[in-house]
Amino acid sequence: MALAVAVAAMAFGLGRLMPLVGGAVFGIVLGILVRQFLPPPARFLPGIQFASKQVLQWSIIALGFGLSITQVAKTGAESLSVTLATVVAAGLSALILGKLLRVRNMLKLLVGIGTAICGGSAIAAVVPIVKADDHDTAFAISTIFLFNLVAVLTFPALGHWLGLSDLGFGLWAGTAINDTSSVVAAGYAYSHAAGDYATIVKLTRATLIIPICLMIAFIVALREKRGGAANFSVAKIFPWFILWFLVASAIRTAGLVPAPALPAIHFVAECLIVVALTAIGLSANLRKMAQTGHRPILLGLGVWAAVALTSLGVQHLIGRW
Repeated sequence: MALAVAVAAMAFGLGRLMPLVGGAVFGIVLGILVRQFLPPPARFLPGIQFASKQVLQWSIIALGFGLSITQVAKTGAESLSVTLATVVAAGLSALILGKLLRVRNMLKLLVGIGTAICGGSAIAAVVPIVKADDHDTAFAISTIFLFNLVAVLTFPALGHWLGLSDLGFGLWAGTAINDTSSVVAAGYAYSHAAGDYATIVKLTRATLIIPICLMIAFIVALREKRGGAANFSVAKIFPWFILWFLVASAIRTAGLVPAPALPAIHFVAECLIVVALTAIGLSANLRKMAQTGHRPILLGLGVWAAVALTSLGVQHLIGRW
């Protein structure tokens, strides 16, 4: 745990210096480099595994305190058609392209869900349910980050070229860019109004993590039951941290969290995510990731393009351009 926290502290500092990249991505990269050049002894592994699993779940719960359900309800209703269309586009393109590129199922799932909802946070929420290994997790998050960076650099110019309104660009950025910090960066680079709207759309989109996680947990439970698992238990497979995420969000919605405390809670959640993703990096094997090849990158590109184009297409159809 001390190793994960120490490396995460460096990653957090670098993330503050370069917010476009963020502490979470630096955490994964530094963790992978430490694992590659200074492999931790075996006695470090239990603490690293605890950080990559348990701390990861705590970070998701902490994020719930920053999400007021009533705050995003109105914007959610306005952007629902575009959001649902992009989620479907992400799922179908991940399935079809993944099969064509012969990418293994776990990577298809992680890249598809991360692109559809909210990047690393969505992947972090799904990993404990599907029991993805750290190599697939690190590869999926790194792939999605790559296209987040491309989106931040290209979306504002493309938006002006397409003649999008402030709300139109905010809706596009909020539904087609994954990570919250990247959505904020792209939105406010376009205009202040676009940034405000993109942020709320992104928060609304993030709430889809709850039904999707529950659906995946149900599918995993059915498979284990049909497989005749001797230790099968619904209580064991149920993602309890998602339930506590809902409780945290309900507390926030009820106004029981003082407004001055919100920045501190967000800071704690961010620190927990950086520690958890650093631990994932410390668990990842760079050689094994290199053996995965270029196909997952192509998958990420295809899914991201499908989501971006679908968002624009639906906006054009419903007259929100």
